[in-house]
Amino acid sequence: MSLIFRPLFEKESSTYTYLLADSKTKEAIIIDAVSETKQRDIGLIEELGLTLKYIIETHVHADHITSSCPLKEKFTQAQIVLSEANAVACADVLIKDGERLDFGEFNIKAMSTPGHTDGCMSFVVSDKVFTGDALLIRSCGRCDFQGGSVDKLFNSISKLFTLPDETYVYPAHDYGGRTVSSIWEEKAFNEMIGGGVDKQEFVRRVNAMELSLPAKIHVAVPSNQVCGSRIITNKP
Repeated sequence: MSLIFRPLFEKESSTYTYLLADSKTKEAIIIDAVSETKQRDIGLIEELGLTLKYIIETHVHADHITSSCPLKEKFTQAQIVLSEANAVACADVLIKDGERLDFGEFNIKAMSTPGHTDGCMSFVVSDKVFTGDALLIRSCGRCDFQGGSVDKLFNSISKLFTLPDETYVYPAHDYGGRTVSSIWEEKAFNEMIGGGVDKQEFVRRVNAMELSLPAKIHVAVPSNQVCGSRIITNKP
């Protein structure tokens, strides 16, 4: 038994998509797929002879449009998965904290990590954790829209830090070309919460971030609330 694992990248939004599969049964999952790269992902799934079982979103993204529904149209047996905090009609599975989904001999465990948005969910597979925008490499997600909460994010990252130190950290984005970190590294070196930073200082650091809104937020959020089944333009 071995795990097929393919990290994939979409350069415009600096989004990582992750494809994982059981090499024996060929059952597969995909995490945070992006509309612009759906043909690449479809081609790889078909080339490897995989059966896509779950299409997983770590949260309703604000910076890109998902390809969840287009992937489901192509692979009709697949189910779209989001956290239960995202009450969106397009999801087939609204997963709860601690629940597991099987693909072949492997399983993926949901770990509720709100803060960046109120519906963020991280996912653990073997020695890997897919953290969405909750925990980034040397940073963390912003908390200023979609029900974000700095207090909740501190608690969520503290929860992630209870995973074994050797756990590999795979975020939804990285803007510096880094592909992977570890729980140990982020506990030691994360610029927002590493080195034993307390909640008060974490809140100060996150609130001090000066970031413009994602360029696609007014299109991406409503479109992702229908899992990318159509493009919805909400003008500010």
